[in-house]
Amino acid sequence: MRPHPAHAAIAGAMLLSLAVPCLIHPHSTNEGFRRAIPVLQSTCLISADVRRLVEFYEPILNRKANWSDEDYAEFPTRAGVLAIFSAAAQEKYIPGSAEPARNRSVILEFKVADVDAEYRRLQPLVKTWVKPPTLQPWGTRSIYLRDPDGNLVNFYSPPAPK
Repeated sequence: MRPHPAHAAIAGAMLLSLAVPCLIHPHSTNEGFRRAIPVLQSTCLISADVRRLVEFYEPILNRKANWSDEDYAEFPTRAGVLAIFSAAAQEKYIPGSAEPARNRSVILEFKVADVDAEYRRLQPLVKTWVKPPTLQPWGTRSIYLRDPDGNLVNFYSPPAPK
């Protein structure tokens, strides 16, 4: 079985990360205790219906997905990649490791310029709203929604400068 292109890309990124200087823990004061900090590169959603999830995220994120094949698509962002991978393919690679549409512990968070404008834009696209535009106690303004697989998504704007 040949490796999946997504896994080859991840392996390449891992090798590249070995060639660049390590990130150092910012609170370290003793050279002997400094340590490398892992860099989150990708979040991968496992889905029984990759196309349906991609069709949801394309207008939500205002961009077309990059497809490797029918089992894998990704959305590069400034902070990393949101990937969508087939549950059937995942089962072939790592049996029993993931269950699609079962997440209730992770929130995908996207920083946006104007939460209220995004809320209006997303009205015809989103079927399940969790929370309308709300000022959070920590100062951000957020909207919460669920994607077709039930994953929780937060679009937020940071507090206005004082």
